[in-house]
Amino acid sequence: MKIGLISDSHDHLENIKKSVKVFKDNKVDLVIHLGDYVNPNSVLAFKGLKLTGIFGNNDGDKFRLINAFKDIGGEIKGDFYEFEEDGLKFACYHGTEWQLKNSLIECGKYDVVMCGHTHECVSKKSGNTLVLNPGTSHGFMGKATVMIFDTVTRKTEFISL
Repeated sequence: MKIGLISDSHDHLENIKKSVKVFKDNKVDLVIHLGDYVNPNSVLAFKGLKLTGIFGNNDGDKFRLINAFKDIGGEIKGDFYEFEEDGLKFACYHGTEWQLKNSLIECGKYDVVMCGHTHECVSKKSGNTLVLNPGTSHGFMGKATVMIFDTVTRKTEFISL
């Protein structure tokens, strides 16, 4: 399965549309947004993709975000989401509390921990856990990026927008 990862889009609609094109062109099966949409209208640009998301620390109007996800047939899972795919156990957390993020990485329960918040691109092993952060699709103080993770080959690819 190919998973598209995006985080910290912060209302940058132009880059969200670029991200959607990247995910469609690469035929991802699922897009996971790791939080900080800010405006619920930003979610609507993902229509046509299978979108699952979690909340970030800048997502204030959660009721409208939930409705935006419903409008496009997506799912928002709250502040934390775990799932299994291709024999891998995943944890998704925005990353606001570094102690919690580090606990998820170090507990040994998850093969892959996906997070955002820091706006830094990360693909590294910590013990037996792969830690993934797609950076920021907004591009604050640096380049705008998304990531594609292949659950079969376990390879990651950062893509600049």
